Amino acid sequence: MPRTPRTRRAAVMAAAGIAAVTLIAGCGSSGGGKSGAPSMSTTPGSSSSTSSPGSASAPASATLQTANDPKLGTIVTDSAGFTLYRFDQDESNPSESYCNGSCSTIWPPEHAAGNVTVKGIDSKLVGTVTRSDGTKQVTLNGWPVYRYSPDAKPGDTKGQGVGGTWFAVTPTGGKAGAAMNSTPAPAPSTKPSPATPSPMPSTPGY
Repeated sequence: MPRTPRTRRAAVMAAAGIAAVTLIAGCGSSGGGKSGAPSMSTTPGSSSSTSSPGSASAPASATLQTANDPKLGTIVTDSAGFTLYRFDQDESNPSESYCNGSCSTIWPPEHAAGNVTVKGIDSKLVGTVTRSDGTKQVTLNGWPVYRYSPDAKPGDTKGQGVGGTWFAVTPTGGKAGAAMNSTPAPAPSTKPSPATPSPMPSTPGY
């Protein structure tokens, strides 16, 4: 019948539309968990871990340099000036990254397959760690370092304090702004002590 091909075409188009909606919904839910949560799979070489962005073509080298932030003080950036961060749930001794899967999409690791150039940083503090996907990630004093995807331009520090576990990294691998969160010691009192009255001179016979 002449209407059969048209009916089949409509059915095929409807099925394709349903598939497209399903695919979009799946992408929207991917990585929807709490940002910075550790991946459930942290075993090196595990087939269930997701490769981090750019892992297929990790750069041969990386550059770490210092920058001065008006609020955080001296922090570390990559070669383009983007702020680098550390994650409190990682380990530094021995180095281990627990930001995998969807976490590494939000927090891309600073990769380096070869040498790491440093500017204003002690080279003895810089190294690499092998991630669960087999790529090499730069470490600073043992802490794996990352970028933050919402940082749109060099100098942005939008990742500072996210989840209470992410902090811009200092040249020694510490947490930038840590002094801002600590309670300052009370200042010593400058009020002079009351003077002790001097004794009246004794007069013989009185």
